[in-house]
Amino acid sequence: MKSEASPQTAPRRHVPQRTCIACRETKAKRELVRLVNHQGEVLVDPRGKLAGRGAYLCPYRECWETGLKGNRLEHALRTKLTLENRQMLVEYGRNLPYRGDTKG
Repeated sequence: MKSEASPQTAPRRHVPQRTCIACRETKAKRELVRLVNHQGEVLVDPRGKLAGRGAYLCPYRECWETGLKGNRLEHALRTKLTLENRQMLVEYGRNLPYRGDTKG
């Protein structure tokens, strides 16, 4: 027999989980920043809707520096970053807070 939920409680919604490629923490998809390989160009995808292979990073400077170091991001997106793409991502990362910052 099915148990019915009481009228006061709303049904729990599924929250998609993703893993940061730098720190390997699993978080809700909306808490991470998606990077996408869209037609050979690597872009920041703020809405998470662009077509293409995606990878996720935490919105903290440490994770961006780690993700761009070596070839972690290139491996996750299965592409080579151009110099322009790498510079754009480095600039984006410089505007992010450090993990311990409580400014704001």
